[in-house]
Amino acid sequence: MNILVVNCGSSSLKFQLIDSNTEEVLAKGICERIGIDGRIVYQKGEGEKEVTDSPMPTHKQAIQLVLNALMNEKSGVIKSLDEVGAVGHRVVHGGEKFASSIILNNEVIKGIEECNDLAPLHNPANLIGIHACKELMPGTPMVAVFDTAFHQTMPEKSYMYGLPYKYYDEYKIRRYGFHGTSHSYVSKKAAELLNQPYESMKMIVCHLGNGASICAVENGKSVDTSMGLTPLEGLVMGTRSGDIDPAIIEFIAQKEGLDITSIMNILNKESGVYGISGVSSDFRDLESAAANGDERAARALEIFRYRVLKYIGSYIAALNGVDAICFTAGLGENDPVLRSTVCNNLAYLGIEIDKEANSVRGKDIVISTPDSKVKVLVIPTNEELAIARETLALVK
Repeated sequence: MNILVVNCGSSSLKFQLIDSNTEEVLAKGICERIGIDGRIVYQKGEGEKEVTDSPMPTHKQAIQLVLNALMNEKSGVIKSLDEVGAVGHRVVHGGEKFASSIILNNEVIKGIEECNDLAPLHNPANLIGIHACKELMPGTPMVAVFDTAFHQTMPEKSYMYGLPYKYYDEYKIRRYGFHGTSHSYVSKKAAELLNQPYESMKMIVCHLGNGASICAVENGKSVDTSMGLTPLEGLVMGTRSGDIDPAIIEFIAQKEGLDITSIMNILNKESGVYGISGVSSDFRDLESAAANGDERAARALEIFRYRVLKYIGSYIAALNGVDAICFTAGLGENDPVLRSTVCNNLAYLGIEIDKEANSVRGKDIVISTPDSKVKVLVIPTNEELAIARETLALVK
C-alpha cells in the first residue's frame, strides 16, 4: 500500500509518498510560500529535485499540485489516486482526548479543533491540510498521528503541575509533551543500532531544532519530556522562550502596558535565541555571527547548549542512570560542536566521543568510542516513516 504523509504548516506543506511494503520513499517534497506566491520542490526517489514556481493561494491548491506531481507522466510515481491507499497527517496536539493515532472522521476533527488553543501555531495549520486532502481525496482513508501520543505513558509525577488540582480536573492542564513521533522513532532506532532490547533500556533523546525538546525513555516508554501543556515550555528554542519565571509575564505586562495576547506572542515568536541574539532564530546564522565576533550571538548559543545539558542531567537523575543519549533533528544531527560541548560536560559518566564519527553527517551513527560507558548516537529522525507505519496499522 502507498501511503501519502502530509505535514502541514501555516505557509508550507511537506509530503512523502511511501510504499508501506518496502518502506521506500517513492517521492517527497515541500510546498513553500503558500498564500504568498508559491513554490513546489519535488523529488522522485533519490533523483534530482525539481523546483517549480506556481501560484498556490491556499493549501487546497498546494495539495492539488502535490497530487499532480505524483501523477505526472514524466516524473510521477503513480498513475491515479487509486494507488494512494491512505493519508497520514501529522497533528501536533491531541490533548488527553487522543492518546494514540486515530482514523479521521468528523468527530475526530472536532476533537482536534478543541485542542487548537493548546497549539495555536500548529493545530490550525494541520487541520487546513486535513480539510484540503478530504476535499480532493474524499474516498481515501485518513489518519491523524499526534505528536503528544508517545508521551501519554508519563506518570503523574512527571505530567502534573504545582497548580490547584481543579485546573487539571476541569481543564486537563498538565504536561503533554511534543515531538513524540520523533522521540519514538529515534529511541527505537537506537535500540536497533545498539542491538539491545528496547524494553529494557534507559535513553535520553534530544530533538534539537528551531523547536526543541528532550525526552527520557525508560523500558520503551516516555517517562518525562521538556515541553509541557504547549510547545512553549522547556529548552530555549529558535523563537520560544522555554522555561521562565511565570511572574515575568505580569512584570513585562505592567512595564510595557501589554495584554496577555501580546505577551504570549513575545514568548512564542520573539524570544529564544532570536530574542537573546537579536540576529536570527536560525542557528547557522548565529554560528556565523558568533564566528565574526558577535557577543550576543555567542551568548545565545552558550545558553542553548547549557539548557540542553541541564535537561539531560536532570533526566539522568530521574532515570537513575542512562544507557544511551541520542541527538536528532536539524541541529542535533548537524552540529558536532553542540554534541561535543554537551558530552564533554558529561565526561564524569564515562562518556567519550569519537571525533571522527562526530563529524559524520546524514546517517545513523554511534559517535561515542567503543570504551564509552554511555553510548551516544546521532540518528536522523524520520517522522514521515513513523507516521506511515502508524497509518498502515490502522487502515490495513
